[in-house]
Amino acid sequence: MFTGIVEELGEIVASEQLTDAARLTIKGKLVTSDAGHGDSIAVNGVCLTVVEVVAGESFTVDVMAETLNRSSIGALELGSKVNLERAAALDSRLGGHLVQGHVDGTGAVLSRTPSENWDVVRISLPENIARYVVEKGSITVDGISLTVSGLGVSDDLEDGGRDWFEVSLIPTTLSLTNLGFATVGTTVNLEVDVIAKYVERLQQRG
Repeated sequence: MFTGIVEELGEIVASEQLTDAARLTIKGKLVTSDAGHGDSIAVNGVCLTVVEVVAGESFTVDVMAETLNRSSIGALELGSKVNLERAAALDSRLGGHLVQGHVDGTGAVLSRTPSENWDVVRISLPENIARYVVEKGSITVDGISLTVSGLGVSDDLEDGGRDWFEVSLIPTTLSLTNLGFATVGTTVNLEVDVIAKYVERLQQRG
């Protein structure tokens, strides 16, 4: 379990393609400072298991085909910057919201509107999870706990009127996470608030 408060901006330093998986080596001095085999670290919002700590500042993870296909992890290249967070401790403050590290879908950055003190970023929202997202609610974008500041549907007939949401990024988020330099078209991992999914399931089961 995570909180969506990114601890460190890491970097992909090695990638090995396996038969139906990939092994990544990720540089992150802070998150590896107390990491060991079997620990969980969220990489762009995807919960991955540490296989080995390398030279005290990097760690390796195995990523199965399911994860590669359902998240943006499969598109990472050498040098890609990634958001890193260690699993939450029971005695720590919950600075963001409850994040499982289980990606529900991916979106794409549609636009960025900069202002003096923050950026408003609009991101496409897959139809199958749009019902779980509400204005002023929480959503995880590439592992970052963010508040939904706007919701809407595109009036562009070419894209079928797809759903979108907006988040407002403060200077801290812009400087300490990969959303600070994400350009239009960038694919991001999305995880909706798990409580909404449980409520829906309970209603369906009567």
